[in-house]
Amino acid sequence: MSLKDHLLAQIALNGPLSVAEYMAECLMHPEFGYYSTRDPLGSQGDFVTAPEISQMFGELIGLCLAQTWMDQGKPEQFALVEFGPGRGTLMADILRATRTVTGFHAAAQIVLLEASPTLRGIQAQTLREYDPKWIDSASHLPDIPLFLVANEFFDALPIRQFLRDGDGWRERLIGAEGDSLAFGLGPYGPQVALSDRLQDTKDGDLVELCAAAIPILTVVAGRIATHGGAALIADYGDWHSLGDTFQALQSHDRVDPLAAPGQSDLTAHVDFEPLALAARAAGCAHTRLTPQGVFLERLGITARAQALAASLGGSELESLVAAHRRLTHPEEMGNLFKTLGLYPSYAAPPPGLEP
Repeated sequence: MSLKDHLLAQIALNGPLSVAEYMAECLMHPEFGYYSTRDPLGSQGDFVTAPEISQMFGELIGLCLAQTWMDQGKPEQFALVEFGPGRGTLMADILRATRTVTGFHAAAQIVLLEASPTLRGIQAQTLREYDPKWIDSASHLPDIPLFLVANEFFDALPIRQFLRDGDGWRERLIGAEGDSLAFGLGPYGPQVALSDRLQDTKDGDLVELCAAAIPILTVVAGRIATHGGAALIADYGDWHSLGDTFQALQSHDRVDPLAAPGQSDLTAHVDFEPLALAARAAGCAHTRLTPQGVFLERLGITARAQALAASLGGSELESLVAAHRRLTHPEEMGNLFKTLGLYPSYAAPPPGLEP
C-alpha cells in the first residue's frame, strides 16, 4: 500500500481531509511520511536551506545569540536550542563561530527539537562532539534561559485554508475523484478564528491558519519571559496571511501537492502576526519583522564574505559570491525570508533586529 492508497481509504471511510490533516499525514506518517523516511536537504534532496547555502548564515546567527547572552549577563546555564535542525549544519556553524566566546559553550546545553528519526541520526553524527539532547515537543524545553533558533521550522507546520464566502467561510478540503486526490470546499459557515479577517478580506479571498504554531510559540515565549534568553525565528512569509501559499517541492522544483503524497516537501508561508501576538500574550517582547537580507547585513555578512574571499579564487570565489547574493539580495532570499526576534521585556533586542 502507498500513502495515496492509505489516504483514499481514509477519505472513503471518514470523508474529506483538511489541508492540515493531509500535510500531517504526508510529512510525518510513520511508514510513508516525507520526513520519516529520508534526508530531504541538499543538492541530492528536494530543497536547500540557508545554512546549507553558506556557513556565513550560521556563523552570524551564532554570534548574534552569543552577544545576546552577554548582554543579558552571561547566565551560567542556558539551553541552546534549535527547532527543526535538518542535518545539524546550522547548530554546528553556531558552535564553531562561538567557540572563542569565553564561557558560552561551558554554560550551554544543546537541545534539538526533531521529529524525524532519519534526521536525528544525521544530527547525532554532525554534532557528536557536543552531546546534544533531543526533545519531542516544546513543552519539554528546560526551565532555564533559552537561546533558540528556528530556521524554516514553522513553514512545515500544518495549515488549514478558508475561502471567504460572503460574510462566512468555506474550508478548502481534500477529497477523492476516482483514484485521484482533488481539492474541494466544505460547507458554508462562520469561523470564530477568522472573525477579525472580515475587515481586510473580500469575497473569494483565501486565508490560512496554522493552529499548531501558537502553542509552540507560547511555550517558547513563556520560557524567555520567565527565565531570559531570546529566540530567532527565520522563515519565508509575511505579517498577515492572504492568498494560497500551500506548495510542494520535489528535486528543487514546484510540483502538484496532491500528485505524490509523501514524496515531496509540503510547506506554506508563515503568518508572523499571530506568532508575535502570542509572544506578547505570554509576556515576551518581540522585534519588528525584519527582512533576512537586512538582518544579515546588519550583522556584518558582507565583511565576513570579504574576509572569506581573501583566500579564495576561481570557482570557490564564485560560489561564495553567489551564496552571499542568494542569502541577502531582495530578488533572492533577502526579502522573501523574514526574521522575528523574541526577548524579555526588560532586555535589549538581539543584534541586527533593532527598531
